[in-house]
Amino acid sequence: MIKAYRIFTGPDGHTHVETGIVSEHHLNEAVAIRFKETPAPATYDWHPAPTTQYVLTLTGTLEFETYSGETFIVKPGEVLLAMDTTGSGHKWRLIGEQPWKRAYVLFKAEMEVNFTPDERI
Repeated sequence: MIKAYRIFTGPDGHTHVETGIVSEHHLNEAVAIRFKETPAPATYDWHPAPTTQYVLTLTGTLEFETYSGETFIVKPGEVLLAMDTTGSGHKWRLIGEQPWKRAYVLFKAEMEVNFTPDERI
């Protein structure tokens, strides 16, 4: 199982995070995959996700923050499930000297999310 973080817009209009796992998911509902690299050091200020997507971190370590002050660290091999397409959004900063290399996997709007919350992670 792969460690994952799900960010989503709560009823208060702000982004929240929960930790969990993603298990096997059939990618026949994926409509696109996009690769991107951001050199260190880098930050990206407040923004919502442009669409519901998996963000697969290949290299780099990032600290994410939500409007309410929740923070979490995403490391290589971990997954971010970005679902906060409305509201206050989130921001991130790249930690260390490694560039952030990642793959965005975009799905059909009606995709079923394969995420299991697990507070023990």
